[in-house]
Amino acid sequence: MAKKVSLPLTDEALKDLRAGDNVLLTGIMYVARDSAHKRIIETLDQGKTLPFDINGQTIYYMGPSPARPGQVIGSAGPTTSGRMDSYAPRLMSTGLKGMIGKGNRSQAVKDAIKKYKAIYFAAIGGAGALISKSIKKAEVIAYEDLGAEAIRRLEVENFPATVINDIYGGDLYEEGKAKYQVKV
Repeated sequence: MAKKVSLPLTDEALKDLRAGDNVLLTGIMYVARDSAHKRIIETLDQGKTLPFDINGQTIYYMGPSPARPGQVIGSAGPTTSGRMDSYAPRLMSTGLKGMIGKGNRSQAVKDAIKKYKAIYFAAIGGAGALISKSIKKAEVIAYEDLGAEAIRRLEVENFPATVINDIYGGDLYEEGKAKYQVKV
């Protein structure tokens, strides 16, 4: 049974989440990929204000396809999270609490997740059309020139995800491998 989680994330909510938990996220999240992350870090390096308050927020690593007439957003499947690994620890140090994508994270990101009490969720790759049904509103808020990689603010309801890395150091991918590894 999936746990219902409200966004933005709080330390209290993260205490109850463990690697392997299925969740349904409801609230506000942001979308940013490689190019947007690079600009976010440049903005921080210049001492300027980010285009959104990052405290407690969740960033979904996704670049949507164009919306069909009458739809809020097009297909909205996750992209590979490892491409954001060089940026993620810095963002967590400034208040980012959640990340959503697909694939493993580096050890540096996993260490930062534990240090800054953040969380990494996986969304199902290949299910972008299904995931888009949980997105109720989408608007570009920064870096419009990046097209599909612009920062978007999403309002989501019952967005399906799975906890991969939790604040306690749990790692579903490692636990899964260990569980099914053949012992000789």
